[in-house]
Amino acid sequence: MYEGFLFYWLMYDTILLMVIAVLIVLGLCFGSFVNAFVWRLHEGRDWVKERSECVHCHHELAAKDLVPVLSWLWLRGKCRYCHKPISAQYPLIEASTAILFVLSWIYWPYLVQGAQIVVFGLWLVILTGLIALLVYDLKWMLLPNKLVFPLTGLAATMQLMIILSNWQGWGKLLSIAIAVLIGGGIFYILFQLSDGRWIGGGDVKLGFLLGLLAGTPAKSLLVIFLAGLLGSLVSLPLIASKKLGRTSTIPFGPFLIVAGIIAVLFGNQIIDWYTRAFITGV
Repeated sequence: MYEGFLFYWLMYDTILLMVIAVLIVLGLCFGSFVNAFVWRLHEGRDWVKERSECVHCHHELAAKDLVPVLSWLWLRGKCRYCHKPISAQYPLIEASTAILFVLSWIYWPYLVQGAQIVVFGLWLVILTGLIALLVYDLKWMLLPNKLVFPLTGLAATMQLMIILSNWQGWGKLLSIAIAVLIGGGIFYILFQLSDGRWIGGGDVKLGFLLGLLAGTPAKSLLVIFLAGLLGSLVSLPLIASKKLGRTSTIPFGPFLIVAGIIAVLFGNQIIDWYTRAFITGV
């Protein structure tokens, strides 16, 4: 019996390590895609047919220049052809995407089997798009509709598959609808009251998207709370050190995106902890 248990335990660990290894490779590749896609989208280039090139000298990059993280380290952060610095953004995004892929597998709130395998695959695609939005907003303070609208469609598809694979009655659909209204509605009101001075139209659309991904009113409120908290933790020290003026603007989209990812992966645990600690007292 002990030998049988040890065999299955070793098999489970081997499969788990293989899945994690595949997710790391996929995450690195998708992160590399994000870096190329964001730049091409901003420049109006064809992101499907065109080959990758140096943003400085525009020399077409060889395959050995495109190995995620490793090429940047091997070249010591400089272009092989013009020797100008390559932003540390590239390996950072690649590594971060790989880490988020693995964390998604470990902390995914559903059992990944059957239809949920497709749901998890959709999440990885959506996650890649959210990272692209984050990078784009950080660099150019804009959340392009060419990314937001397709991601909203994918998020709706993902939620529909979750509902169909685990039907919980019409109450689940109502919960998602309220989450969407909370996620985007609050920002829409702020946008209208301030004529776009407090928050941008892109953040409103992103709020609807993240509310859809959150899937419940509690998680949607959690996204808004965490985004505000993260924004304050970043901006207040910058204002105190005078790196930002009181009238300076910083993109709010990245904080919303980080908060949305946290809510999807850890929202249930955070809400349960809050309920036990501050409401039920258990």
